[in-house]
Amino acid sequence: MLNYQKTAQAFDLNTVANHLLSGSIDALNACYECCDRYADSERIALYWYGKDGRKEQYTFSELKKYSSQFASFLKSQGVGKGDRISGLLPRTSELIITILAAWRIGAVYQPLFTAFGPKAIEHRIKLANSKLVVTDLGNRHKLSEMTDCPTIVTVHVEQEAALYPQDLSFWTELNSQPEICELVMLNINDPFLLMFTSGTTGPAKPLQVPLKALIAFGGYMQDAIGLTAKDAFWNIADPGWAYGLYYGITGPLLLGHATLFYEGGFNTESVCQIVKEYGITNLAGAPTAYRMMMAADPVQMAELRGKLRVVSSAGEPLNPEVIRWFEQVLDVPIYDHYGQTEVGMVVCNHHALEHPVRSGAAGFASPGYRITVVDEQGHELPANTSGILAVDIRQSPMMWFSGYEESRKSPFLGHYYLTGDTAEIHADGSMSFVGRSDDVITTSGYRVGPFDVESALLEHDAVIEAAVIGVPDPERTEVIKAFVILANNFKATTNLEDELGLFVKKRLSAHAYPRLIEFVTELPKTPSGKIQRFLLRNQEINKQQALINHPS
Repeated sequence: MLNYQKTAQAFDLNTVANHLLSGSIDALNACYECCDRYADSERIALYWYGKDGRKEQYTFSELKKYSSQFASFLKSQGVGKGDRISGLLPRTSELIITILAAWRIGAVYQPLFTAFGPKAIEHRIKLANSKLVVTDLGNRHKLSEMTDCPTIVTVHVEQEAALYPQDLSFWTELNSQPEICELVMLNINDPFLLMFTSGTTGPAKPLQVPLKALIAFGGYMQDAIGLTAKDAFWNIADPGWAYGLYYGITGPLLLGHATLFYEGGFNTESVCQIVKEYGITNLAGAPTAYRMMMAADPVQMAELRGKLRVVSSAGEPLNPEVIRWFEQVLDVPIYDHYGQTEVGMVVCNHHALEHPVRSGAAGFASPGYRITVVDEQGHELPANTSGILAVDIRQSPMMWFSGYEESRKSPFLGHYYLTGDTAEIHADGSMSFVGRSDDVITTSGYRVGPFDVESALLEHDAVIEAAVIGVPDPERTEVIKAFVILANNFKATTNLEDELGLFVKKRLSAHAYPRLIEFVTELPKTPSGKIQRFLLRNQEINKQQALINHPS
């Protein structure tokens, strides 16, 4: 095992890039790096386990062929370098083919989470200015209400084509194309992904991910995930989000390593089955999934003891009891990792680099980054002092994020990128997460902007005004709570609570809806009229504390 300090101090971007990439900074293609260069052998790229029990596997050679054919089709539709295409697909082979095909011709892939509702999908497609959307029959209806929707390509079998006759058929179009499509070479600063991240004062904001991020993704897979050629790897995060797309698809394929797609829903039975059936040794996911494993039948979970080599966690801080449970019950180390859609994983307890692991700490800065804690004026704070976690751009050669495409507020202060999270850095350089600096809600590993939920609520005739916060929850980290002011002709009832929750769920997404709703007559505001969500949050925390101190 390499020493962390020596690796971090000796970090050289060109050396790491030459190790991870075959192309140069002026001639790079993500499809070649993540597929074509491994296509001369029968190496497996994807293991697929369908929700109906079917199992398939695809070699890099097969993905090269299919992505070349679909890329030729995209070109026939006028898609070219820098154009965006959106993917509203579950964990299927068509998802990876779509992504690789876009990259092959220099286009930019934009993911759409399949649990999103029509409003969230339309917002992203329109802001991305996508030329084409690829979806399946299970999600196709979400595009039906969208005005000026771009060309739709749907994955279906022949007998289902009549359902949406105006759509192009994925496999029909693919199979009509030649198996060779020339790669479009790009500069390392050209984008290959378009992501969206939640905010507090507006809808989700788009950001471009340049090819330089491939170096960071590969470094994370090697150093923090500790992925080796002998590992069987499974990232259970959804590829509609950054962690699943960056490190469940791009990262492993970049290293020539197989990834695994399980199309069914996550539950403890499926975890046990997949770990045993595929011999999974390296597992990555969010604490919500791990807490579900803890709550499962102990006899069932005991079957996994000794099967996993390492486990990684990201999305929200790991609870100490989760760490203890994995050590005692499964006999495997589980390490906490910290990152964001904007910058990737920048603080980690590294499985492949030797350093002390402090209980409750997210670890040390990933090689190629310098992290620090600053005050609101951008002054660095001493050790063990809470402040805004920041990336020192001048001393972070791995940094690739340059800002949002559409946002009035800059996330940069001088030469620092401000994460919006509160943290402490200890004397040994390790970082402990304290909490969010803003109002973004972390629920079940997802970050949800309150503005999006408030906007969805306001579309209902019953709602005049709404404020949304996250309320601490032992299972989900936070649950979403809405404070709602009703129109005069509506009465506060439990039926209306249920109706509003379902309304947001259908409009926005399956995870970003208020599980708790409280009807109020006024909301706390600043003199200028801005809602003071922090007062509502403090009020809820005080209520919870009172119940703990004086249980009824």
